[in-house]
Amino acid sequence: MSGRDEPIVLGIETSCDETGVGLVRGHTLLANTIASSMEEHARFGGVVPEVASRAHLEAMAPTVESALDKAGLRFSDIDAVAVTAGPGLAGALLVGVAAAKAYALGLGVPLYGVNHLAAHVAVDQLEHGPLPKPCIALLVSGGHSSLLLVPDVAQDVISLGSTVDDAAGEAFDKVARVLGLPFPGGPHIDRSATSGSGTAIAFPRGKYDDGTLDFSFSGLKTAVARWVEARTASGETVPVADVAASFQEAVVDVLTRKALQACRRYDVKDLLIGGGVAANSRLRALAQERCDAAGVRLRVPRPGLCTDNGAMVAALGSELVAAGIRPSALDIPADSSLPVTAVHV
Repeated sequence: MSGRDEPIVLGIETSCDETGVGLVRGHTLLANTIASSMEEHARFGGVVPEVASRAHLEAMAPTVESALDKAGLRFSDIDAVAVTAGPGLAGALLVGVAAAKAYALGLGVPLYGVNHLAAHVAVDQLEHGPLPKPCIALLVSGGHSSLLLVPDVAQDVISLGSTVDDAAGEAFDKVARVLGLPFPGGPHIDRSATSGSGTAIAFPRGKYDDGTLDFSFSGLKTAVARWVEARTASGETVPVADVAASFQEAVVDVLTRKALQACRRYDVKDLLIGGGVAANSRLRALAQERCDAAGVRLRVPRPGLCTDNGAMVAALGSELVAAGIRPSALDIPADSSLPVTAVHV
């Protein structure tokens, strides 16, 4: 480590289709650079793992160099390297893990393999400061819908509930396809919903009153598809804005309801929402409304820090360094199914 009070951590994220590189000093964000291969996947209507892996290979070195340039730093300024070791797409993860090992070995600095989901929690500290201990975290993205109890993001993350089928972001993508909206579906449904009514169509809320903190969005997705098919078959126009708004309302109603249930059940007064779907405007608004009514403090990172990025990985790496956690070995694997309880590998 250098002589600075707070080390500079390089974070590398390649769990899906974004090559994210971040540089963090303590809770200060120095650079957050992203190279996305989204356009290459859009014509397939979803992420193609092999395409994502090849894109990471091509983007890795230029993205790292771009982040250093933006931060006004050199490689010699880096004190530690953190990388997403899982969960995610196996081939994509392998590219990031291999690159991180090479940078750590070449620079002679410690390596930290971290959990993608825990990193989504840690990133909020770059905007709002240290996390309350404990807090409840609701993580919603294309691959994950999870409720977590977080006593200490560097060492102790407890799973309270998760999706039993489609994740929220996955449901957004599939419903967008039904409505003829582009991929990725989340932003397009959010925009379309602004001119529609969230109460126009009574779509079902999966696992709404089942007593668990789990989620299910497959039935909702199917209900939307059948509603649109029936409307089309009868020769009627499909009111895209109303369908989008009503679907979106069903999703965020369940997400926020379960999150507040978790806060009450575990007597926690701080709720953090992270992941790509956390950028959804209706989710943020309804969560704020319900948290205010329940006396719960809400933390949501700005949209640019909600989607996958290297800053979140660097932020978690910085927490591990500060906590004195032992670095990872240089032979750590990429684990596509890494459990959220494994913050560090």
